[in-house]
Parts: sequence; structure tokens; C-alpha cells
Amino acid sequence: MDSRTAFRSALLLLVTLLPLSANASSKLYIVYMGEKKHDDPSVVTASHHDMLTSVFGSKDEALRSIVYSYKHGFSGFAAMLTESQAETIAKFPEVVTVKPNIFHETHTTRSWDFLDLHHNRQPAQQPGLLKKAKYGEDVIVGVIDTGIWPESRSFDDNGYGPVPARWKGKCQTGQDFNATSCNRKIIGARWYGLGISDEVLNNNYKSPRDIDGHGTHVASTVAGGEVQGVSYGGLGMGVARGGAPRARLSIYKVCWLGGNCPEAAVLAAIDDAIYDGVDVLSLSLGGAGQELPGTLHAVQRGISVVFAGMNDGPVPQTVSNTLPWVTTVAASTIDRSFPTLISLGNKEKLVGQSLHYNASVISGDFKGLVYAGSCDTESSLALSNVTGKIVLCYQPAAANSMPPPQALPIAINLTIMAGAKGLIFAQYTTNLLDFLPLCKGVMPCVVVDFEIAHRIASYWRSDKGNAVVKVSPAMTVVGKGVLSPRVASFSSRGPSLLFPSILKPDIAAPGVSILAAEGDSYAFNSGTSMACPHVSAVTALLKSVHPDWSPAMIKSAIVTTGTYIAILKIHQN
Repeated sequence: MDSRTAFRSALLLLVTLLPLSANASSKLYIVYMGEKKHDDPSVVTASHHDMLTSVFGSKDEALRSIVYSYKHGFSGFAAMLTESQAETIAKFPEVVTVKPNIFHETHTTRSWDFLDLHHNRQPAQQPGLLKKAKYGEDVIVGVIDTGIWPESRSFDDNGYGPVPARWKGKCQTGQDFNATSCNRKIIGARWYGLGISDEVLNNNYKSPRDIDGHGTHVASTVAGGEVQGVSYGGLGMGVARGGAPRARLSIYKVCWLGGNCPEAAVLAAIDDAIYDGVDVLSLSLGGAGQELPGTLHAVQRGISVVFAGMNDGPVPQTVSNTLPWVTTVAASTIDRSFPTLISLGNKEKLVGQSLHYNASVISGDFKGLVYAGSCDTESSLALSNVTGKIVLCYQPAAANSMPPPQALPIAINLTIMAGAKGLIFAQYTTNLLDFLPLCKGVMPCVVVDFEIAHRIASYWRSDKGNAVVKVSPAMTVVGKGVLSPRVASFSSRGPSLLFPSILKPDIAAPGVSILAAEGDSYAFNSGTSMACPHVSAVTALLKSVHPDWSPAMIKSAIVTTGTYIAILKIHQN
């Protein structure tokens, strides 16, 4: 900026900087100022206070308004401002952008073997990436999410050495989370509750502890230690571990049950992670058209940043987190399925997908079958008299109907309330298994495609009033019999609306029916949120093998070799 422009800006400020009415409504704004101008964080924060003081006309009011000061990796702040105050601040020459705070959303026993990252290779085999990287030994992965459940067996620190000397982070205590909740595995934990309503805070742990389960699932997928004999009711039995099982974890809780993930908090977490000294940042969150400028400063300091691409597929141009310097991850399937035998009264046998493992849930053998059509309203089920029967229903394909991941939980709840003994849900994708635990202990729930549903409905029409069906417990099938990898239907597609000339997502990774830690147990989840930590783990392994590689070099290595491996797997299957 030249001196004349600076003078005009200063003159404008002298005219406009008047105390604003206390009655003016205010909301949280994020002020981004780019690269910080001073190495001392206290000086950077002081400059933020000075700017706000000039706007408010009062130092006390300025201090009360500020929520977060970004002072380690970049300069900026989040503060409660009126629209007029925000417009005034935007005219300061050192300010890059001013925008309202928005909310982002949160978007493994088999997947690592599927990717050929075997924990125990035979002696005759060449050592793979996992062994070369010493299983991610002492690489520090920052997970920005819903927190962590530190008592999970996946985070046991037995056998770990001292915390790396370069680490500058801290273990922030709070509700049901004390200093001993961190260990030599979870070496850091912070939580960001400023700007969150009391109503939301009261329904969450006011600490890094995870009430939602999402962050714990992600963290264990990245760097969970080896845990033997993990399954979901016997399904998916195997060894649960993260992709970089010896890596260290630093947890940044920015997402809240019922409150999503305020961008102001996400930026504060990125800023703190830069100071703490993480090597990789894993963010399974985002929002359409919203990008985080703080990530550029992380990458400039050698931190690889990996994002989930979001779950708004298969519609084109829905991918988010598409900044060129981050790795954006789509979700794909793995070579594991959970087929369930559906036996009809006419002796026809069909196959769906289910997590139903408890044969005692259904007393007796065959149950009455009823075809209810759409099952997104109570009236459709009531008219069909579904009490004591197994219901076949579908999600309408109309453009204004809700997507299957939203419709299935509604169908499950309505079917249970209507007194049914089971649900066969038909839609265009079977990548919905992580919703089926809603049926646990109540009734079997099965997902089928439209072709299978048509055959069941045809049988029902041919024998109305007498049609019966039996649902058997699910089985685990692994290997070449399962066509994979395939991009999940829910995974957001490119091109990017913001950067159409840049190919996004960068890569696809396992994100369907991933079994990982959730609370004290283990659960299935699907989404690009589950795919993201797979790439974060591979990034950590490459960082261990090549500590001198830049984030761009690591990203290039993953993207240019991942495609080749996927093609090989398709040919092998």
C-alpha cells in the first residue's frame, strides 16, 4: 500500500471511529490479517487489542469483545462485533478479510490390510512402508475434531518412550479430564469452548473428552495402537490399529454435540497446533464453499494438512476443503461386506447387507411380510398394519426427497414405533451400515438395492396376506469376492466450485463401514471423515521415512502412487 492510500484509509478511520450504541446487535466475526508481523505472540495479541480499542473507544470493551487471538502461525482474531464495527475493521490496511463466524460439520480392523499396510509381514517379504517408517514412531499427528475418549484401549501408552523433546503443547484439563488423561500416546489435548452457547456446553463435556465419538474414531484410525480381537458383535473380527500405530496424538476439540464446529475455534486450534509442533493435521470436518486460510501458514511451516472432502455425493461440484495446498480425501469401499440371507416364503433366497448378529432378537422362524411403500412418514406405516411383521419400504427417488443417510434413521425409528419386528430398507446405495446399530437389540434391519427390493415386493404382491420372510444373522465376507475399491455414493464429487481448475478430491481412501474406537468399545462409521485419517496416517508414515520432505512432496507421493495401487487392486480382484 502506498502512502497516499494509507493516508486516505487513516482519514476515513478518523471519521468513522465513533463509539457504537450498546444496543446494536453483535455477533462473532473472524478477522484474518495474514502473516504475523512479530515473533512474540504477546505483541501480536496486543496489536489485536489496540485495533479493537480504536474501534470501541474503550480498552475494557475491546478486551470483553475478543474471543480468540491467532498469534502463533498467523495473525488475526475472533471478536463479538456489530456489522458496522466489522465494516470499520475491514478498512484497516493490515486486515485481509473480515467475515462472520460460520459452523463446519464433522463429515480399523480390515482397511489397513486392504491397503497392503500389513502390521506383520512374513520374513521373506520385503519390508513395507509401515516397517520402514518404524510404525510412525514419534511423528505427532494433530486431530481437530470432537475430542477423545482417553480410556480406549487404542490409546494405551505401554511401551512408549518419553514425549519428544520438541513438543511444546499442553494437556488442558476440564470436566472428567485431568492431567493423567494424557499419556505418552495422547501427548496433548486442548478444548475450545469460547463462543459456544451454554445450552450446547451443558450437553457436552467441558474438556477434551469426546461425548460424540467421532473424534475418538478418527484418532484411533490414524494412530491407534494394536488391539486384538476387536469386532462388532462378532462381525468384522480382527486386530484394530491405526495406520501409524506408533505415532503420537495431539487432540484439539473444536466440535460440539449439537453445536457443530465454529470456524473461529477451528482457526484457534490450527494456530495452537502450529505452536505445539505437530507434523500432520487431520481435519474430518468442513462446509461447502468454506476454506480455512490458517492452513496455508501450517503448510508453510512444514505441517501436512489433510481434509475430508465431505459427504454430499453423488452430486457434482459438492467437494469442499479444496485449497490447493491441502490433501482432500474422498471415501471408497474396502474388500469386506456383511451379507445377510433373506429367505422368502416361496423358497427364494436373496442377499442384503446388515449388522444384525443376534439371532435371539427374532423369536420363531418366518414373520409376516408387508410392503409399506415409502416409509418416511408415520401414516404410510400405520395404513399398512406392520405390527409384528417385517417391513419392506424404500426411500423415494424424487428430487425433493431426503438422501438415504438421512432417511434410514427416520425409517428405523418409525418402524420401531409402529411395532414392526424388522426392516428391509431399499435405496440406491448400501453404504449405510453404520446407521443400523440403531436397531441393536430391537429388531433386524437390512439394506438392499432396488433390484432385490423389487423381487421381494413382487413376491408380496403375488401372495398378499400370506407372504412371509426370514432374516438370518449377518456374516463377514472378506477378500476377492467383494468388488472394491469403489468410490462411495455419498462421497462428494468435484470439480471444486471455488477452484475449478484444480483437480479435487486429491485421492480416495477407505471410508465405508470402518470399525474403530468409540468410547470404551468399537463401532462402524462411514464417511469421508473416516477416509481422511487413513491418508493422514500414510502422511505420517512418509514423514517418518522422509523427514526432510515438504508437505507438497508428501502429497505428491501419495497422489501419484495411490492411483497405481488402486488400479492394481481392481485387476487383482
